[in-house]
Amino acid sequence: MRSYNKYLKRSINMTEDTQTNTCCGDDSRVRDDVREYYGETLKSSTDLRTTACCSTSAMPLHLRETAALLHPEVTERFYGCGSPIPPALAGATVLDLGCGTGRDVYLLSRLVGEQGHVIGVDMTAAQLAVAERHRDYHATAFGHACSNVTLLAGDLADLDALGIADDSVDVVVSNCVLNLVPDKARAFAQILRVLKPGGELYFSDVFADRRLPAELMRDPVLLGECLAGALYVEDFRRLLGALGVADARVCARSPIDLTDPAVEQRIGFARFESITWRAFKLPLEDRCEDYGQVATYLGTLPHQPHAFDLDDHHHFETGRPLPVCGNTADMLGASRYAGHFRIDGDKQRHFGLFDCAPATPTATGTGGACC
Repeated sequence: MRSYNKYLKRSINMTEDTQTNTCCGDDSRVRDDVREYYGETLKSSTDLRTTACCSTSAMPLHLRETAALLHPEVTERFYGCGSPIPPALAGATVLDLGCGTGRDVYLLSRLVGEQGHVIGVDMTAAQLAVAERHRDYHATAFGHACSNVTLLAGDLADLDALGIADDSVDVVVSNCVLNLVPDKARAFAQILRVLKPGGELYFSDVFADRRLPAELMRDPVLLGECLAGALYVEDFRRLLGALGVADARVCARSPIDLTDPAVEQRIGFARFESITWRAFKLPLEDRCEDYGQVATYLGTLPHQPHAFDLDDHHHFETGRPLPVCGNTADMLGASRYAGHFRIDGDKQRHFGLFDCAPATPTATGTGGACC
């Protein structure tokens, strides 16, 4: 297993070109603008000027049922761009980066159960205050003897300062927040540091089809609307590659419309998408290699009895064997999904590159699907 502390140190020294448009020389000003936009400017999701924010109708049914139990104040000030909540969470420790008022934190609270633990981190005091005052409300609504939620105020790129230990978290989620972090390389290095071996990063965010001018980060509206800080997709892949993540998968994606004419005039030269990604803390190869392995989904994941979508081109029907590359076999067999799959074959014999083209089309993927 790679040393992710080594990659953390490496990320701090990355050049501005490697970090793309995320360094504009004044990280503290960017953080202040974000706090003001989400703490004071926005009063509800209806104030947003793009279509990035999801309604609960975009969620899977079981999540909509839990969302109906959430306190109205928590849901009214939700600003996410997807539902990045993966399955198989019972008893897990989950870290929600940029938890805001706590909508996803409390969805996760019910899913992990009383034996699990959810940690929410945010830097906006006004948002965290909403989440904090409803902790007991949700524990009662879910039938928990006490809250299984911890809320922390801090910088997403400095989880060390919050006391989150190495290899201590099963799953990290984030919902349209990492684009707001000035030092993205450090933020993702911190995520990999706290994830357990085999742990999963599952998040939705806004991405651009090109590199954006750094000066756009000085526009608080474009920044707050999750546009100015959006990473170019290919630079994101390179960033993860530099941190030792060779194979990140797209689970779902959808275009974002710039509904405000002033916003469109300022940044309409680029196209934006909400993308849900899945990545594992595993020593994977940088290409899909063929070892003759086959994976069979057992149909045992909660709320997914008939099929499971690992990503936008791996659709596993219950009981149907599917040839997979070595990376996919490891994602399924060396993570918390292992008990839900049968993996036949090993890596003793190599057959060259694996054709990872989509085999069964899926419209939006599974639980983490964007709007």
